[in-house]
Amino acid sequence: MSFDDFREELRKVVDPAAIRASDHGIKGYSLEVTARSDQVGRIARAARDTDLFLEAISGVDFTDCFQVVYFFNGFGAGSRVQVRVKVNKGESLPTISTVYDAALWHEREVFDLFGIAFDNHPNLRRLLLPEDADFHPLRKDFGKVHAVRSTDEIYGDPTA
Repeated sequence: MSFDDFREELRKVVDPAAIRASDHGIKGYSLEVTARSDQVGRIARAARDTDLFLEAISGVDFTDCFQVVYFFNGFGAGSRVQVRVKVNKGESLPTISTVYDAALWHEREVFDLFGIAFDNHPNLRRLLLPEDADFHPLRKDFGKVHAVRSTDEIYGDPTA
């Protein structure tokens, strides 16, 4: 499957308005996708079928929610994709470790540092911090740092 086929497959999974092309030279990725948690598995399978690899999974803590950010990349020029998924505080995401083995480590790291759980992950436990740690150091409520921005302040209105 080509990268163009991947874009077509994305249009079947998410609202086409949630797929935005971007200048790879400026932003570092060619596609930016805003998805729901129930769409993550299908997006990961489409990326895998296109020979994209899972580069990273990270989290962002906002005042109103978390965001989990997936980066898929390929060996072709301009084939890096950013997928952002909103996760309400206290909610979880489905694991993509059944699609990408690398997600086993990345999802544990996000869980450890942000406290975001991944459903059906086979070994979701602390990765970097002690097992008995009762905190998540990259959350805004850790220490004296507080979230002062919402997703709309950072990204703007996605429908505009």
